Amino acid sequence: MANVTLSVPDISCDHCKQSIEGALKVVEGVSAVEVHVPEKTVDVNFDESKVQQGILTKTIEDQGYTIGS
Repeated sequence: MANVTLSVPDISCDHCKQSIEGALKVVEGVSAVEVHVPEKTVDVNFDESKVQQGILTKTIEDQGYTIGS
């Protein structure tokens, strides 16, 4: 299992949290997702043999958010 923390500067509210968590939780290989609104970050635990980090970032971007550096 791998863990990544992604910076998502567009996160501003609970709707953002629900949108991102809902989208990532259905991705095969993702075991846990936690969005931290005040920090504007997303923690994702995932199985690298089933999903690559690029898929995670694309899933967030597909919800209308940008990934920070």
